[in-house]
Amino acid sequence: MGRLDGKVIVLSDATQGIGRAAAIAFANEGAQVTATDINGEKLKKLEGIRGIRTKVVDVTKKEEVEALAQEHAHVDVVFNVAVCVCVPLSFSLENSPTYLFL
Repeated sequence: MGRLDGKVIVLSDATQGIGRAAAIAFANEGAQVTATDINGEKLKKLEGIRGIRTKVVDVTKKEEVEALAQEHAHVDVVFNVAVCVCVPLSFSLENSPTYLFL
């Protein structure tokens, strides 16, 4: 029995680096992993690994993320590895409440 038996994990940017390593590690510990990425060809390399289901998803597209969420009755962990700049380049960190915590 693994430490993550029965847990459902959705992970983005799963085709390389930390995302790929985490997807495999979570699955090896018994989790049911949905590994997502925008690159379907690279995702194919994860197919066949027990505990991993792959899905092409562009996390910058709200409708794709919402569709993915609808596929799961529940999710225990969302591990967002994908890097996405979703604010205008004119965004000023100093005008952000987050700046107060830096």
